[in-house]
Amino acid sequence: MSREPKVAWVYILRCSDGSYYIGCTTNLEQRMAQHRSGSLPGYTSIRRPVELVWVSEHQSIRDAIQVERQMKRWSRAKKEAVIRQDWDALPGLSARGFRPASTT
Repeated sequence: MSREPKVAWVYILRCSDGSYYIGCTTNLEQRMAQHRSGSLPGYTSIRRPVELVWVSEHQSIRDAIQVERQMKRWSRAKKEAVIRQDWDALPGLSARGFRPASTT
């Protein structure tokens, strides 16, 4: 018996300390309620409140997990480009040896 793929989402939360959390789920509404209430022990439970800043729909949880794992390895600058939907910036931020511009 073949099962239909279940739609899933990858999401980025901005935490109260300014950090980002990347996760995936098949029930976005429920997962956001869990993050906001602190009922999920772990990273976001001690960094509330959290704000959903980006979400992407995928055709299966397997696809979403793959994207989540990839994005968790990304630099903060690359995550922020995705949040801004600045797709043109991604290739430059993916280059080996990328360093953010100095603020001095």
